[in-house]
Amino acid sequence: MSNVVAKQLVQPLQRGVVAENNPCAACQVRDLSICGAIEPEHLGKLDAIVVHKKLVPGEILFFEGDRSDSLYIITEGCVRLSKMLADGRRQITGFLFPSDFLGLALRERYAYSAEAVDPVLLCRYPKNRLEALLDQFPAMERRLLAVASNELAAAQDQMLLLGRKTALERVASFLMILMRRMQLKGRQDTVSLPMTRTDIGDYLGLTIETVSRSLSKLKRDRIVRFLTAQDMQIVDPKRLAQLAGADDEWKPTTTL
Repeated sequence: MSNVVAKQLVQPLQRGVVAENNPCAACQVRDLSICGAIEPEHLGKLDAIVVHKKLVPGEILFFEGDRSDSLYIITEGCVRLSKMLADGRRQITGFLFPSDFLGLALRERYAYSAEAVDPVLLCRYPKNRLEALLDQFPAMERRLLAVASNELAAAQDQMLLLGRKTALERVASFLMILMRRMQLKGRQDTVSLPMTRTDIGDYLGLTIETVSRSLSKLKRDRIVRFLTAQDMQIVDPKRLAQLAGADDEWKPTTTL
């Protein structure tokens, strides 16, 4: 047996051993998260500092103003981020899904609250230990900076969403965002809505009635089709993109 053939046979076995000894190697969202910047042979260092955490629907991960001592990666489920306005109203600032990173804070306290929408699984990293790991793996640090940049872009998009778009355009934009997230999982034309209509309204600055009317119009116009109470098919993604005012023509994508 040649050395080349022997190496090809051994490599899959080595990968299997790595996955067995390091749960991080078997993670379904690793390649899409910041962990994907670490080579498989170094995943043991990441696994050594992680704490796996489960949340039930409605459970708070942390409150706005809590001390920022941990960073998280979602591996399953949906988390909503929110802030409380001075008059007691809630403003949802975003929804996070598997592979998303949360807990970044420029100050010592979280700038928002995080709450489970449905059953959630997360990886929790103590902030000081993760920062030490970033010094060892610059590629991971660069990916983390990219996450921060994406958060800034998302905040700018939401400002446009709330300030300049009509109710129907806001709902269409929201569905476009979710559709592009689903594409990362290989689902090109379906969207899951684990959040309530009230949640969607609090994110888009609309009443629940307006959200429902907008979804009904999209259904009547045969742009979307409801499969279940939480799942819909995007029947006409190009028309949805036009309503959303998307700069680029809709097309499937598989990268962040």
